[in-house]
Amino acid sequence: MRTLGTAAAALAVAVLAASCAGPESADQETSPDATTTGVTDDSVVIGTHQPLTGPASPGFAHVSTGASAVFDHINDNGGIHGRKIDYRVEDDGFDPARTMDVTRSLVDDDGIFAMLGGLGTPTHESVIEELNDEGVPDLFVSSGALAWDQPEEYPHSYGFQVDYSKEAKVQGAYLAENFPGDDVGLLYQNDDVGPASHSGIEQYLIDDIVAWESYDPGVPELDGQVTELKAADAEVAVCYCIPAFLGLAILEAQEIGYEPQWVAPSFGGDVETISQLIEEYAEGTPAEDVPPETFTDGLIITAFLPMAAQEDDPWTAFYREIHEEYNEGAPFTDTTVYGMVQATLFAQLLMEVGPDLDRERLLGTLNSREWTGPGLVPFVATEDDHSGYSGVMVVRNRAGEEPEILQEPRVTDSDGGEILPFELDRPAPDEVPLFG
Repeated sequence: MRTLGTAAAALAVAVLAASCAGPESADQETSPDATTTGVTDDSVVIGTHQPLTGPASPGFAHVSTGASAVFDHINDNGGIHGRKIDYRVEDDGFDPARTMDVTRSLVDDDGIFAMLGGLGTPTHESVIEELNDEGVPDLFVSSGALAWDQPEEYPHSYGFQVDYSKEAKVQGAYLAENFPGDDVGLLYQNDDVGPASHSGIEQYLIDDIVAWESYDPGVPELDGQVTELKAADAEVAVCYCIPAFLGLAILEAQEIGYEPQWVAPSFGGDVETISQLIEEYAEGTPAEDVPPETFTDGLIITAFLPMAAQEDDPWTAFYREIHEEYNEGAPFTDTTVYGMVQATLFAQLLMEVGPDLDRERLLGTLNSREWTGPGLVPFVATEDDHSGYSGVMVVRNRAGEEPEILQEPRVTDSDGGEILPFELDRPAPDEVPLFG
């Protein structure tokens, strides 16, 4: 029988795997005016860096396939103001050094008009200065770090997902109310994810936290950390982890007879992806005969977007139709939806800018509108606030069923402000023009 050491070795292969291949660049006729770089009469070139290989690729590789599907749908319907979206995806392997290389290529060789949804905290931090120095709109960064919301220092960068502090505040308040007195253990990625999440959850649970365990996303081992959580008698385990490490943590816990209430944030709680990873990691172990969905049944997750399992949500249904047409054979996951929402928001922005497209008009328009669409909470983008989505709901995963909503979406700030309920007038997909 294979042990989980072999499962960790399988994850190590993903960590070490790195493909330098990316979409081939085509010659683009761009204006000598830097504000319209990447814009022609019939196309607009945008780029992104994504972990198509490496430790973050399980799950997060679906972000760009989701965005690509929406852009294909838009292009097949004539594009936006006569322009097709030319979406260039470069693989950085979740390695900041490679992120720097592929970003230079996107800016210098491909001549992108904007960066859309560059993924990862350590990776995007390595290029944010260059993008701002070059005047490249750096939109909807795929990370909850607070760095993207610094308009005075980085005026061209804008967040997208709810930041780690806001999300952890809502989690902390929910756990304090619904698991009073339970001991809590934290497992977190050892970059900005940790401190930002701690500043949120500790506001409500500082006296209940009994363990702080970090992991390095380049080291696919969690046996020591999970053992420490068990030794501390943590009844609730909050994992600020990417999906590959949450799946590994859940399996490690099962192997040593540790059964806490697992809690995951939006960026790690993609149940479809976690279940696939658990099935892969469990091959050859005593857990291989256990249905993988068993391990995620009951998982508590926070979310700010409609979830792939919410079949009755009109945006989920809309995205599933697009996915089935353009991503045949690929799994439809929460991270797929994540990329689709980014593409939708970008399309809304281009529609609002109009046919006279340049970088200054793009950012001016982004700052001057209230943006509603697929999101479950308000999206914030103003001249002084680049934070993105502003809150989360709390759900419980139920195997084979729609997620159970435990707490309706609530909003808050990144500091010590209140957590508040709200009402959002959320339009249906047919009320949001995405092409024309």
